Amino acid sequence: MSTGSSKHYDVVVLGAEIGALAAAALLARRSWRVLVLGHGYRKSTYAYDGITLSRRPFSFLSASSPVWGRVLVELAQSQTFRRRLISLDPMLQVLGDRLRLDLPPDTELFAREIDREFPAVRRVVDDLYTELARTNALADAAFERDAVWPPGGFWERRETTRILSTLPYLQGPQDFLAEFPREHAFRDIVATPARFACDLADGAPPFATARLHGAWTRGVSGLAGGEDELVEFLLERIRAHGGATRLDERASALVHKGGKVRGVHIDGDESPIGVSFVVSSMPTAPLLDLARFVPSRTRGAQIEAVERRFVMSIVVRPEGVPSPLAIESFLLPETGPVVHLQKAPGPTPGTVLLVAEALVRDGAPLDQMREAMLETVFEFLPFLERHVLMCDSPHDGRPLWDMRGANALMIGVGKPAWELRVREIDRALLRPTGGSLEIEPMIPRFRIAEGGLHGLAGEPLRTPLGNAFVTGRSTLPALGQEGELLAAWGVARIITRTDRRKEKMLREMWSKVELS
Repeated sequence: MSTGSSKHYDVVVLGAEIGALAAAALLARRSWRVLVLGHGYRKSTYAYDGITLSRRPFSFLSASSPVWGRVLVELAQSQTFRRRLISLDPMLQVLGDRLRLDLPPDTELFAREIDREFPAVRRVVDDLYTELARTNALADAAFERDAVWPPGGFWERRETTRILSTLPYLQGPQDFLAEFPREHAFRDIVATPARFACDLADGAPPFATARLHGAWTRGVSGLAGGEDELVEFLLERIRAHGGATRLDERASALVHKGGKVRGVHIDGDESPIGVSFVVSSMPTAPLLDLARFVPSRTRGAQIEAVERRFVMSIVVRPEGVPSPLAIESFLLPETGPVVHLQKAPGPTPGTVLLVAEALVRDGAPLDQMREAMLETVFEFLPFLERHVLMCDSPHDGRPLWDMRGANALMIGVGKPAWELRVREIDRALLRPTGGSLEIEPMIPRFRIAEGGLHGLAGEPLRTPLGNAFVTGRSTLPALGQEGELLAAWGVARIITRTDRRKEKMLREMWSKVELS
């Protein structure tokens, strides 16, 4: 840690989510002097006794997005990054009451799955995916345009509104699942993966649901190293273009004068560093709290975190995992929490890591979430119970459960149908290997009052504090990961246009790209 600094950076980025890092990489590529502070960022994995555990699942649903494609083209990494991707087959799997549906990338195999599970609605399903393909083609064309999402000023709104006019399912209450009976199981097959990919708590608008389900079903790609590999890829690009990355440090305060951000005080430094712009993956309110800045009026939509993502790691022996279980699956019980289950192939020798994610409303008790989620998992994977080695969540403050020994402490005696003999491990023992003693915050999902862009947008990119921007989940929550990338592109464009020399250089660079 430094003891003080008089340096100046053009842009300081707070956080290491995909939107913030993409904006940082683009700006570094455009010759802006960039510093990235982790600001509380934690790697997606930690460990206990040599066994890998996870803080959060990671599904790279934006790998096929035209926005991500534009980022890679500008970074000159399209071919290099494509070699890192691993195609998932099946793309996802849905397990429900007397239901197991795989969604493979092969259209003939997919047709057989529909014939096996839903022969009565085969034509309706065919029509649905024809319509989804049309909708996503229009969305690709729209998001490929160089625009600001969500827009701010008059010209930005005019430009983005013109693009919006090309998109379906934005005007009025439209239901592209109208041909299915109201309680038909295929509605859940479409809506559930989209719900977990979305950052809106009360349901995505129809266009967003179509877009998110399309992201799951038109070819899902993964990375061998998951989220950590993507983060390191973007950090390496930032450093390659002269940027600085300090993920273990955080800002303790923002300095402002005349209504604009002027500096960032890094925790532990004696004096702040000068900045021209700040870009954050946090929502606007905590960013303004850092600056102790009270705006004279509130801009844009009001957001409220009313739901969060509870994540639990289940480490099991490989022989306990059914071979047909997909990398990405969704478990739909009749009662109990719906679970997004992600299978990590062999993070630790002799084990399989299952990462379970459930959506919980704010205020819901968390002291029984592990038991409830395990009930759901064991309902659909009944032979897994005897092969569980370890279980933990960073979100409930409870000890890690080590099931490898024979200690006679019973969990949930008299309540769950299953009974596990576990040894409780104090969380202090997880700290040396990346765990934490304190309860870690869950990723929020937002309710938006009077959101813009027909329910797609939340907070504006520009905050009330001049030259401070947000690119996180609160900006375009209906579009999930792709929304963060759209916000990142917009912020990078806004900042670039403040320097005509750099903007001209960018135009020349893209002309060369297009000619090549």
